[in-house]
This record gives sequence, C-alpha cells and structure tokens, in this order.
Amino acid sequence: MRADNSGHLVAAARQRHEQTRIKAIAALHDLDQTGSPITFGSVADHAGVSRSWLYTQTDLKDEIRRLRALQQPKAVEPQHNHDRASHSSLRRRLSLAHQRIHELDDENRRLRNQVAQLHGQLRASRLGGTSTTPSTTQTR
Repeated sequence: MRADNSGHLVAAARQRHEQTRIKAIAALHDLDQTGSPITFGSVADHAGVSRSWLYTQTDLKDEIRRLRALQQPKAVEPQHNHDRASHSSLRRRLSLAHQRIHELDDENRRLRNQVAQLHGQLRASRLGGTSTTPSTTQTR
C-alpha cells in the first residue's frame, strides 16, 4: 500500500497560494507607488497572475476597486459660472418649449381633422354623392 502524500500536496498548494498573494500585493503596492493605472489587468500582468484569480480574492478585489476609485479624476466645476444658464432662464426656456409643443399639438389636430374631411369628400365624390360637409379651406 502507498503512503498518503496528500498532506504534502495540501502544504504545497497552500504555499503556492501564499506566494501568489504576496506577488499580487507587491504588484498592487508598486502600481500605487508609481501612480500607474490600477486595474485588474494591470495588477494581474504586473504580478504574473490571472485576472480571474484576483476576482476570487475578496480583499484584493476590494483594494483594487478602492485604489482605482481614488485614481479617478474628480468632477471639476466649470471655472466660468457666467457661462451657465440661471435657473430662471432654464425655466423660461422650458415654459416656451411646452408652449410650442401645445401649439404644434393643436396644429396637428387641426390638420388631421382637415385631412379626414378631405378624405370623406373624396370618397363621397368617388361614390357619386355630394359632400355635405362645410368647406375645408378655412385658415387658422
């Protein structure tokens, strides 16, 4: 019967896992110190590990995301506030846009009615009858 060597295999796997973690942590530290972009790909390439392995390491994954968020440029306020429209100006423009929408809705409704009347007159004339609808040449 063979001797059980599984203990040695487990110890070797554990040691390999720890060495991989040390390489990933060192890579993360190096990238942070040099100001290089910190992404899962850059850390994986620098450490010589796979990105999928990084995603399985919760603490490393969280640290990569934290450092990446710190590297994101902050939203910059416009320097010239006089270029921005005031709230009252924006409200006025919105009000005018709503007014124009209502005017266009009314015009569309009027034109649809006019088209419907003309279709009715055309159908009546094709059937040989006469139209009893008022003239549609009215203007607004």
